Amino acid sequence: MTDQSQLFPGKQFISTVLTALDTKTVMSGALIRIYLMRAAMAGAIIGVMYLTYYAVIAAFDGIARGELDGVGHMIGAVVFGFALVFIYYSKSELLTSNMMIVTVGAYYRSAVWWRLLRILVLCYAGNLVGGLFVALLVKFSTLGDGEVGTQMVEAVDHKLSYLTEGVAGWGDLFIRAIFCNFMINLAMLLVYNGLIKSDVGKMLVMIASVFVFGFVGFEHSVANTVLFSVVGLQDGIDVGLALGNLGIVLLGNYVGGGLLIGLYYAYANDDRRFHRD
Repeated sequence: MTDQSQLFPGKQFISTVLTALDTKTVMSGALIRIYLMRAAMAGAIIGVMYLTYYAVIAAFDGIARGELDGVGHMIGAVVFGFALVFIYYSKSELLTSNMMIVTVGAYYRSAVWWRLLRILVLCYAGNLVGGLFVALLVKFSTLGDGEVGTQMVEAVDHKLSYLTEGVAGWGDLFIRAIFCNFMINLAMLLVYNGLIKSDVGKMLVMIASVFVFGFVGFEHSVANTVLFSVVGLQDGIDVGLALGNLGIVLLGNYVGGGLLIGLYYAYANDDRRFHRD
């Protein structure tokens, strides 16, 4: 008889995701304030680690202006990779990971659509609050001064420039957003499927996935939201372009994490079709 564990090797991944979804569904309803607090913590972690990312880049630029940019970006991306580790082990709630979870839940009809949507909306709201909190602290400190601030402003200018380049720029931004959440949720797939037993292994997978998106230049909706908040409070920002960026990136992130990981593996591990044949 065919071993179903070989036919559907991701069954533990699906089970783990659906169990997590049950918890998120309850928390986003009966324990909404706690859920928002968890989401705000994720936003704050992203804010602190993204600030550190630009501080690392600025430090290497200060050592040898222009000559160590690649090294600075590489090490900064490794450091930023710990953000996902901190979020996972602190049980915080990150929008981009939840895109994958709610899509798996939608495929298996584990919750009605409005409860799934509520998870995402409240999670993004909490991520925004946490990011704004960090942005306010940065505004009333010197953390965003000097070269660090310059690096963040240049990054924002680059991210907003996609919107002014017409359809080609929008497409570029959209594809970068797809790849970003594909990598994030690929890491969560490996963490949830039970094959990686050690915490060190799980951490290395998460750091590697964020390193790829940070170093290559993929686009993450929550990271962009926090960065726009920090720079907006410091130096001002074109709100229309920022919202346009976030709209495209949110959609791309959903395609990358929700569809290419969540829906893909939900279908690939659906043994109900096997039993009907």
